[in-house]
Amino acid sequence: MSDINLLDCTLRDGGYVNSWHFGHNHIVSIFERLVSAKVEFIELGFLDERCAFDMNKSIAPDTESFNRIYAGLDKKNAQLVGMIDYGTCSIENVQPCGETVLDGIRVIFKKHMRRQAIDYCRQLKELGYKVFVQLVSITSYNDEELTDLIDMANELKPYAVSMVDTYGLLQQENLMHYFNELNGRLDMEISLGYHSHNNFQRAFANCTEMLSQQTDRSLLVDASIYGMGKSAGNCPIELLAMYLNDHFDKKYDLAQILEALDANIMNIYKVKPWGYSMFFYIAALNNCHPSYVTYLMEKRKLSVKQINEILDMLKEYGDRQLLYDKELIEKLYLDYQKQIDVDDAKDIWKLSRIFADRNVLLLGPGKSIEQEKDSIENYVKEYNPLIISVNYVSDELPVDFIFLSNAKRYVQLASSLLKKRNEIQVISTSNITAMNDQRFEFSLDISSLLDEEAEIIDNSFVMLLKVMIKIGVKNVTLAGFDGYIGQKWKDHVNESMGYEFSKEQAERLNKYVARVLSGMAAHLKVKFITKSLYLEEMKMV
Repeated sequence: MSDINLLDCTLRDGGYVNSWHFGHNHIVSIFERLVSAKVEFIELGFLDERCAFDMNKSIAPDTESFNRIYAGLDKKNAQLVGMIDYGTCSIENVQPCGETVLDGIRVIFKKHMRRQAIDYCRQLKELGYKVFVQLVSITSYNDEELTDLIDMANELKPYAVSMVDTYGLLQQENLMHYFNELNGRLDMEISLGYHSHNNFQRAFANCTEMLSQQTDRSLLVDASIYGMGKSAGNCPIELLAMYLNDHFDKKYDLAQILEALDANIMNIYKVKPWGYSMFFYIAALNNCHPSYVTYLMEKRKLSVKQINEILDMLKEYGDRQLLYDKELIEKLYLDYQKQIDVDDAKDIWKLSRIFADRNVLLLGPGKSIEQEKDSIENYVKEYNPLIISVNYVSDELPVDFIFLSNAKRYVQLASSLLKKRNEIQVISTSNITAMNDQRFEFSLDISSLLDEEAEIIDNSFVMLLKVMIKIGVKNVTLAGFDGYIGQKWKDHVNESMGYEFSKEQAERLNKYVARVLSGMAAHLKVKFITKSLYLEEMKMV
């Protein structure tokens, strides 16, 4: 039977949640609980020369800093390790092993840096450390690259080589493929490890699957208290310790781990929860870096279906799926917006006939819709305008048309729109797909409405103004276009419609819309009948 060891990474991987600021008392408490629980390996944190020393953090610029943080503590039989992201800690910041509390150092690196990283590991080994070679994003390795790494590892003979499922992509079958390749080719003196992430809720199941394999090799599994860790988190150590006690006759003291969970971890979780979520599931489903998902979700304009369709386009770019490239995702987003080629000449002509010689009132979703309702109603009584609302349905005011350009908003207002479908005609942009095989009355090519130079290329208000110009409208009255103050519960009549803008972003957007309105003045006259930050900015343009 193989020797199985448990490595706790709470203070290191868990630090992604709270920027490694646990507080010194909590660091000491977590450490002593893990020692008392008889966990074989305890990861104390990151070594990163870019960070200043802070007694309250589990990230430090050099090994001497760890000596100061953990001074006077008794590790008993535990082995203490630190982690280095290759390139962030020069060898000069690492003391010889006998001069520091650390017994070992784990080195993470992307596959294209593997040769340089292995040379660095050799230097650490010469300093007397147990060296752990951590294969970041193991799913990015093909068999040839893995063989190359194994050959280098067999020459180096580190303490362990670990499969790191950085983005939580591994299912049982591909986990076993990597396990079998490594187990079958690595020198038997080298331990084989696994570091999981929980994007697919597979962390615990994958750990137990690996531990069930018949091998004489020493195995090492990572876990953290309550699964605390980057993105969807890790395998919970309390679950894994319980499993090892039950199935491998281990003697971990679960009460000590649970005390740490209750006293040191739960307060963090309540403020900044981690774990399985739709966000990290989407990233893993599309085999991509989570920042791609962040970029698209922050648009607040795309349905989940559309997000998945854009992420699927990443497959054509190979390794760039897992190496975040902002320019690439910006390009794919723009390409996606343009991909539905719509010949809208007939619809433009129809709209121009409908709106000819009519007063036009555009309704935005700002709070002034409620606050200045009387002014709007008086305007409607006096001028009998055609009314277009933008990406929302008003419960208080009669609307003739709704302009749909935001798939997310379309989903949010589906039931409201359904109730009034016989009363309201839909003018949609070509990126919106109707539900239940319904047909929109008018569909317009979005590519001609985008502003590719803008921070937000598909601002709904700006696009509707462009539509007005296209159909020959010369004058529009505006209500509910309040502008942004950077607090979503104050920006919109319905909080669920709000965007997570910072104050600085909000100010930039207000200035942008004001410039657009001023630039359109020769073609389209606008009149605000409710308060607006855009109007205030226009006075300064």
